[in-house]
Amino acid sequence: MAMPALPVVAKSALFIAFSILLTISLFTSFPFQIPNFLPTTTTYPSSLPIITSPDPPDPTFYDENTLTYSIGRPIPDWDAKRARWLNLHPSFSVEKNRVILVTGSQPSPCRHPTGDHLLLRMFKNKVDYCRIHEHEIFYNDALLHPKMTGYWAKYPIIRAAMVARPEAEWVWWVDSDAVFTDMGFRIPFEKYEGYNLVVNGWKELVYGEKKKSWTGLNAGVLLIRNCEWSMELIDELVKMGPQSAEYADWGKRQKEVLNDKLFPEADDQSGLIYLLINGGAGGGQKFREKVYLEDDYDFQRYWLDRAGSFENATRDYDEVLDGEDGGGVLRRRHAEGVSEFYGEMLAERIKEWDRSKRRSLITHFTGCEPCSGEHNPMYSWEDCYEGMVKALNFGDNQVLWNYGFVRRDLMDSSLVSPLI
Repeated sequence: MAMPALPVVAKSALFIAFSILLTISLFTSFPFQIPNFLPTTTTYPSSLPIITSPDPPDPTFYDENTLTYSIGRPIPDWDAKRARWLNLHPSFSVEKNRVILVTGSQPSPCRHPTGDHLLLRMFKNKVDYCRIHEHEIFYNDALLHPKMTGYWAKYPIIRAAMVARPEAEWVWWVDSDAVFTDMGFRIPFEKYEGYNLVVNGWKELVYGEKKKSWTGLNAGVLLIRNCEWSMELIDELVKMGPQSAEYADWGKRQKEVLNDKLFPEADDQSGLIYLLINGGAGGGQKFREKVYLEDDYDFQRYWLDRAGSFENATRDYDEVLDGEDGGGVLRRRHAEGVSEFYGEMLAERIKEWDRSKRRSLITHFTGCEPCSGEHNPMYSWEDCYEGMVKALNFGDNQVLWNYGFVRRDLMDSSLVSPLI
């Protein structure tokens, strides 16, 4: 028997009820979450701070009309201004030794046919290291001061990075031709408490009575604290640079102090040594007492000292990793995110090794000039190229291991083998 027709009111009520039921069903059964536009509070592990705070309206140094990112105009009371900014942005203050690694290259293409490829791989190498150690990285290919070229070009970048990234305690400059070759090594920041600049160097060659050498330190890799002292150091140092009217005179002064300096132009490395010896404006040891000349480990190592050693290093480290004392722990498969933990464990195991056997944190291809190809004539391009390829693949093998692969031949960049 046919159902009697529903009254119009009943039909309307039924339609409304069905619509409500359908709406509820849609919001509860979709396979994706409906966006929640209400503010929420999320707690993150303190070991990996997630930056979520907004920029409060309170005035900071960014609101000052006199603010400059450029070389040549000091920012007075930088420590206090930076501290106020951090106080207004507490989530940025969680990590005490936050690092931003800064590197870069020229704005135009490389002249050497393999130059751009090598610089790309060297940048990837730095990105890998920063990812493993939770550092940030800034790659610059712009000339921030038209007259500060070559080795002087890094100081406007470092200065701008300090202002742009006040949350970073350290700015780590690494030359484009420098390669990380110990990917698990952690910078011992606790060692540098009370210091504002860390460079690879030797006291006897910088402060020695008998000999002061322009190679007493290497300014191609600098770990510099984001503070007022560092800004003052940079301001003093760049007074010797090519943008200065006293540039030629500073070359002569550097040569008088450093007899083994090879060329007449003032350079930043000789300039830094000059400041450590003689002080800046007013003299004294204002800068010396805050500079740590690192020689306990290879903060960076000249590539010729490591030429031909990467295969031996692979074998020596494999013996430790596979050995009876280390194979059970150090060879344990693990996530890339905990590589630093295993790197510190490995460093403890090999701390008694002769330094020549230990991996260098950074292998620096000074003089190879991969972008231009105009290498130092004391060695060949073939030697430079082989060294760079082996160093890059040596470092990359430590990364690939966490992904289950390895290069068996350090000169073959394309062929990898699965570990299991």
